[in-house]
Amino acid sequence: MSQQQVPAQIFAEPTPMGLIGLAVGCAALAPVAFGAALSPAALKTAAMFCLLFGGGCQLLAGLMNFANRNLYGGTLFTAFAFNWIMNWWMLQAIAGGTMPDHSVLLAVDVCFLLIFAAMTYGFGFFSSLLFAFLLIIDLLYACKIINALAGTQALAPAVAWLTVALGGIALWMAFAMLLNPVAGRRLFAFPGPLFKPAPAK
Repeated sequence: MSQQQVPAQIFAEPTPMGLIGLAVGCAALAPVAFGAALSPAALKTAAMFCLLFGGGCQLLAGLMNFANRNLYGGTLFTAFAFNWIMNWWMLQAIAGGTMPDHSVLLAVDVCFLLIFAAMTYGFGFFSSLLFAFLLIIDLLYACKIINALAGTQALAPAVAWLTVALGGIALWMAFAMLLNPVAGRRLFAFPGPLFKPAPAK
């Protein structure tokens, strides 16, 4: 591809902002997921972090990725941003005494698992770290679905620890993208593709 055919980026790389927003949202959800902060005040506090960082940062990152012609990044961040906005609404609703409908949540979680499973495979062509990142999301949704189908909270600790792991790997990738170029060295490893595309015929 010639230099004239490569589209110039309109914005600086927005992915670290989206990842940091996701990490902050996960940090806010962690005390709730572990059952350590379930008061209305705690739920409303976590809800605002989900809205501003989980939703806001990822929506901006998604729209900026689309503007930079990054289809994968734009799709993932934008879709996930609205999921974080739903987290905000659900936490607010529970704090106010309204429980979200079980059957609707289950149906949407199954849909999200299918979406993220496909995205996980696709991101394996970019980096094994991105593949691991999406795999954690897959496992998180699988645990939530199993809990819902079984009518139990047996996998709630797994959901909590996966939430922590998701925030941790998001920070690692954000630091790799932000600090490695500044330091001029590989402070945070960011391995290459896990899969190779089929050769062009």
